[in-house]
Amino acid sequence: MANDKLHDIWNKFGKRYKAHPWHGVNIGEGAPEVVRCFIEVVPGDQMKYEICKESGYLMIDRPNKFSNNIPVPYGLIPRTYSAEAMAEFCMQQTGKTGITGDGDPLDACVLMDRALTHGDLLLDAVIVGGFRMIDGGEADDKMIAVLKGDHTYGE
Repeated sequence: MANDKLHDIWNKFGKRYKAHPWHGVNIGEGAPEVVRCFIEVVPGDQMKYEICKESGYLMIDRPNKFSNNIPVPYGLIPRTYSAEAMAEFCMQQTGKTGITGDGDPLDACVLMDRALTHGDLLLDAVIVGGFRMIDGGEADDKMIAVLKGDHTYGE
């Protein structure tokens, strides 16, 4: 009941204001198998964009170097958070100690047969795997997903 009321409030705000892609967008009705993803960067982008945690807008993080061109659309899964639980899981799986969560939402790489021309968009994707990444002592795992309904990579 409380979740329904909260959902109604978010919907009313969403009609007047842009929802924050991390906190204001639902993870998706099919989670954890099918999730909503907010795409920040697409192949060919000359800049690395990241979501501004305060505003929800995309900010330029840095220019991409030639070796950093991404092969697939890349972004985040709303309402996820890499913190203590993610760090603990990472340490259990790797046997390493002193790992912390990176304090960011869970990252997603989304395979699809069509090109996207820009980021700053939402899509639904089927989770097919993931890989562990530790960046400067912080757990920064990436989920691998396929665009829901994709003709080449989909079902």
